[in-house]
Amino acid sequence: MPHSTITGIGHYVPKNVVTNQDLTAVMETSDEWIRERTGIEERRYIDRTKETTTTLAVEASLRAIEDAGIEKEDIDFIIFATLSPDYYFPGAGVLLQRELGIAKTEIAALDIRAQCSGFLYGLTTADQFIRAGTYKKILLVGAEVHSVGLDFSTRGRNVSVIFGDGAGAVIVEATDEPENSVLATRMHSDGTYAEKLSYMYPGSHGGYFIEKYGIEGFDVDFAVNDQPYGGVFWNQDMLDKGRIYPHMEGQAVFKMAVRKFPEVITETLEAAGLGVKDIDLLVPHQANLRINQFVAHTMGLRDDQVYNNIMRYGNTTAASIPIALSEARDEGRVKKGDLVTLAAFGAGFTWAAAVLRWGK
Repeated sequence: MPHSTITGIGHYVPKNVVTNQDLTAVMETSDEWIRERTGIEERRYIDRTKETTTTLAVEASLRAIEDAGIEKEDIDFIIFATLSPDYYFPGAGVLLQRELGIAKTEIAALDIRAQCSGFLYGLTTADQFIRAGTYKKILLVGAEVHSVGLDFSTRGRNVSVIFGDGAGAVIVEATDEPENSVLATRMHSDGTYAEKLSYMYPGSHGGYFIEKYGIEGFDVDFAVNDQPYGGVFWNQDMLDKGRIYPHMEGQAVFKMAVRKFPEVITETLEAAGLGVKDIDLLVPHQANLRINQFVAHTMGLRDDQVYNNIMRYGNTTAASIPIALSEARDEGRVKKGDLVTLAAFGAGFTWAAAVLRWGK
């Protein structure tokens, strides 16, 4: 049975740097307030009419393809993880295929909607396809554009100051060196808390789950007009009440994340026959620097064993792990033979981890 390994990696972030101080011009906040709660100092935003989730993915993908020393036509499967696709449908995977100029290859493109855990869900999927012998060279991308859909007012500051735009990509290939490969992955979810971190409007739910579970804080008038069909996907009341923006209950997310991060990391290490003492570098999802610091302390990891870059980019959800992993490699923090652990927690709630021996 073949194993899988990352043979190429690359990332891309937009050129527009938005500092905490910049945000004080549009909402009541401060650099100190944002840093204290999140550790974020700045983030990147796209040029709104010239860049998209897919165009960021193209740039990251081309860098990963070059790094792997392959041609884009060699790719036999695309996995695209994002919560911010260009269109409601079709998915971003086929758009990436088209923009790379390989649509004529007619390879499959799979979109993954596991939010912050999307890249690791994608890595697990790629690993299993390669182990099964179905594909040999998989392009796995995590890309996000949050800046066009945030509430840039004091009302939305708790969420809007956190997120940024960016993309990361890897080439996952078959290898006959099991010692330098993806050693283990684990994925979990718990839909009990689905609305704690959510982007619910517009949507097809028509308020069904809100009523069923008695969820507070999402009141919208779903009264339909005199037409026989439609009328609940979106309406003026959603706009007036600001329901079209992301919602996050920060304390609930924090409490769950600091519990599930260590659990899934330990579980995945044990599946690989390893322990925390074997970790050379932990690359966690960049949701909140305080979460990552708490987890590192809980697990007894030194600062030099954990890679964080949220200070520069904010939370780029599905893109955050590949961006961080790419930067860590570029900085010499990841070398051949290193045991690298990746972990993520996000909306759903979903969480996942992967343990790999760096083979490049």
